Amino acid sequence: MSLPTLSTATIDRPHAESPSDAVNSAPGARVVLRAPRIGDAADIWRIAKNSHVLDTNSSYAYLLWCRDFPGTSVVAEVGGRVVGFVIGYMRPQAPHTVFVWQVAVERAQQGRGIGAALLDKLLDTVAGAGVSVLETTIAPDNPGSIAMFAAVARRRDARITKRPLFEPGVFPDSHAAEDLYRIAPTARSTQEDRR
Repeated sequence: MSLPTLSTATIDRPHAESPSDAVNSAPGARVVLRAPRIGDAADIWRIAKNSHVLDTNSSYAYLLWCRDFPGTSVVAEVGGRVVGFVIGYMRPQAPHTVFVWQVAVERAQQGRGIGAALLDKLLDTVAGAGVSVLETTIAPDNPGSIAMFAAVARRRDARITKRPLFEPGVFPDSHAAEDLYRIAPTARSTQEDRR
């Protein structure tokens, strides 16, 4: 089945143009991107819960995520406090693919490009393991996430495709449909791009 390629130019661009500019835009509010530690799980859970958009997993799930998947996850810190995260994993049946499970930034820190910077850091980190594809699912009523992932594809000169993955009928509750977004290739081509 052929997947439609989405034009990243037609998807609205949120807030900041470049994560590197946005992350350093506020003097004295330096953003540090790093792998999560077990002690970060409570903050990740809180940010997910307060997003009012993400499905909030149990606090135990976030503890396990920090323990078992720190190589495919990133947190953003401001002033030593976790203010955003991306959690993902390499797909066992497609080891060249990183699946982004959740990405969120505290409301007070939104608009600085932190979400896109988290995704870029994740992709740069997993590139050494041969990862060249990013997948994620997004509900059709979440234009902010769609725009953020489109911005990542645009900056990496990658193709973004979308197809239905899970229809509402497969969920045991009233969960909305989830569309699969695929961005490839995700590798940056020059050292200049990595700044």
